[in-house]
Amino acid sequence: MKTSVVIPNYNGIEYIGACLEAMRGQTRKPDLTIVVDNGSSDGSAELVAERYPEVRLVRFPENTGFCGAVNEGIRLSGEAGMDYVILLNNDTEAEPAFTGELVRAMEKNRRIFSAQAKMLKMSDPGLIDDAGDLYCSLGWAFARGKGKPETDYNRPERIFSCCAGAAIYRMSVLTEIGAFDENHFAYLEDTDIGWRARLRGYVNYYVPAARVLHVGSAASGSVYNLFKVKNTSRNSIYLISKNMPPLQILINLPLLIPGFLVKAAFFASRGFGAVYVKGIINGFRLSRRGRREGKTVRYERRYLRFYLAVQLELWANTVRRLTGK
Repeated sequence: MKTSVVIPNYNGIEYIGACLEAMRGQTRKPDLTIVVDNGSSDGSAELVAERYPEVRLVRFPENTGFCGAVNEGIRLSGEAGMDYVILLNNDTEAEPAFTGELVRAMEKNRRIFSAQAKMLKMSDPGLIDDAGDLYCSLGWAFARGKGKPETDYNRPERIFSCCAGAAIYRMSVLTEIGAFDENHFAYLEDTDIGWRARLRGYVNYYVPAARVLHVGSAASGSVYNLFKVKNTSRNSIYLISKNMPPLQILINLPLLIPGFLVKAAFFASRGFGAVYVKGIINGFRLSRRGRREGKTVRYERRYLRFYLAVQLELWANTVRRLTGK
């Protein structure tokens, strides 16, 4: 099976070299490595062109966001006849078995749409950065295991969706359900695409044998910043609007409302309250635009069992989030 690696880059000169060196050290070499540069001004694109001639470098004149960059990489991967595409953040260092373990996981079951690596904190590799993404009825997406000992997450298992910072995707399913929704620009786009696949009966998987070190927030700055809060709040509304039929939204509303109120209070306490509320308002506007553009997942009765399975998982993940388990 032919596999590409797509690395979006925006002013990542501090990290991109180590990321690509790790790709050179893979026991199963990618068939194609693509770096999509989002208008960097720090010399990182020039560094890739000079030191990594084996990499296909695509340079955009401006920042198209995570979605725009990876979609270009996915498009080029399709043209090159790839079966799988691995998306990898530029602030990561993958261990040698990373690519091979992800491909091996995908070949076990054709219903697997995506598989995610065990992401470890670069500052403390003994701790989890992300062991798979979960989503709950409070309207919250969260990383499983964040900050916990990595030895507690050594079991492969199904997850709600994969963090696209270190995950492999099946090209045939991307053709079926569509690539990343560029209306997101950045944040929650990976939850969205994993959710869309779930509604068509595919599954997403966590592969602890594929390991990668991750700095985190390298492109946007700190853990909480204006850019991140603005985009995550907007996209959290858009995510629900796209993937939940009206009846399902109504069922979840008693938990969604307090969930968003808690988030508003949280960000207000950190000086981002106004930005968060503005993002929510923009989320409703984006949802209307998304409906006009045909981005909303169309409910079909034959897929009812998948909607029910997702809903049960949303409730279960709410309990997990509130209990910390």
